[in-house]
Amino acid sequence: MKKPVQTSLLAGSLALLGAAAVNAEVTRHPLPGSDFPIAQAVEVSPDTTIVYHSGMTPSPANPDAERFSTEFWGDTEAQTLSVFSRLAESLEAKGLSFSDVVKMQVYLVAPEPGGAMDFQGMMRAYRKYFGTEEQPNLPARSAFQVAGLAAPGMLVEIEVVLARPK
Repeated sequence: MKKPVQTSLLAGSLALLGAAAVNAEVTRHPLPGSDFPIAQAVEVSPDTTIVYHSGMTPSPANPDAERFSTEFWGDTEAQTLSVFSRLAESLEAKGLSFSDVVKMQVYLVAPEPGGAMDFQGMMRAYRKYFGTEEQPNLPARSAFQVAGLAAPGMLVEIEVVLARPK
């Protein structure tokens, strides 16, 4: 008589553990005491599929402008918005979305030679896609100033790592 009760308890416990495992595929740890929209760390369970997405660069903001000029590419914010738009299309084609991003690397070129990267311009665009009410999942993220990218005048390249939900 005790066996059916024990079996039921065990089955119920395993079902709860299974549900917890499904819900715990990705754990995002916020920055302590900060509202900055990145995760301090992101944990991904071993049974989750990881997708490494190559870096994306912007499309020309104004293809009719002088090739490789600021008007051709746009400023850092415009280029970041373009990259996110292109990335959204690529992710959607793969059955993924920005909510699946667990790690992001942002490469920024200074708009003026010898100057500093426009981090705030990138952040204005970033905040439209991450940490919003519609998409609250924050990735672990690094931002780097680099000397140059694939084409003159490009200021932004972004690559992401994603966790594909089961």
